[in-house]
Amino acid sequence: MSEPELSNDPPRVLLVTGLSGSGKSIALHVLEDIGFYCIDNLPISLFDALVNDIVAHPASARERTAIGVDARSPGAELDRAPALIKRLRDHGINCEVIFLDADDNVLIQRFSETRRRHPLTDDARPLDQAIAVERRLLEPLLDMARLRIDTSRTTLHELREIIRARVGERDSGEMSIMLQSFGFKHGLPRNADFVFDARCLPNPHWHPDLRPLTGRDAAVAEFLGRDLKVQALLSQISEFLVHWIPCFESEGRSYLTIAVGCTGGQHRSVFLVESLCRFLESQGRTVVCSHRELA
Repeated sequence: MSEPELSNDPPRVLLVTGLSGSGKSIALHVLEDIGFYCIDNLPISLFDALVNDIVAHPASARERTAIGVDARSPGAELDRAPALIKRLRDHGINCEVIFLDADDNVLIQRFSETRRRHPLTDDARPLDQAIAVERRLLEPLLDMARLRIDTSRTTLHELREIIRARVGERDSGEMSIMLQSFGFKHGLPRNADFVFDARCLPNPHWHPDLRPLTGRDAAVAEFLGRDLKVQALLSQISEFLVHWIPCFESEGRSYLTIAVGCTGGQHRSVFLVESLCRFLESQGRTVVCSHRELA
């Protein structure tokens, strides 16, 4: 029996970090399920030793390693993390920082529901202040992040699929593209690189037979698809993406998130995102399609 071929790709190191309660443990579990060697809550001092070992012996390093880093590490240690990440990247190691985030009120609600204790709370520091301190401590890692995932309106199932599709199954060197629809009345998505506004287009909401449907339904797709303004906006966004995606790839970007919004995130933005996903897939791109406001 022949031995399996060894990969010539450099080791891939993921730092999974973010706010407590934002879903870091779930992300690490998903990565472990798909073959990453996972270490949770690794002190920065030990991460320093791991970096030295990978840099000195890259050929013997694990192909895919995911490390959970959070604010339980002392602040002075966290300040050293960006230099260690840069050192890996300077030596050709594929090191990515994945930052999970959520609104403060959502985090407070999650801790209240689970009755878990935030790692930075104590008798003198209530939960809201602990979250604020944690944000300050993690700012150096947020600045280094190549992917930021806002889990404020994300279910556990959706988060697992996002981690699996965008992070775990992405080939080395391949850009992960996510197209997301949303409703402006529910707020802008914080993790978007580009935001397109579809509120100028005809609104199916004002047609009683279309109102209960979504942009995925054939009747809504037919209504929007025959409108000249919809066709023009779809064509122009498509041309924009065809032109600019390769430019971001040439700069070494690993992730790109494109958001399209309408008023409620039910009809126009959903139709456009579905259409853009099909278009990019026809161009040979691997695309993750997400609709924030759809159950």
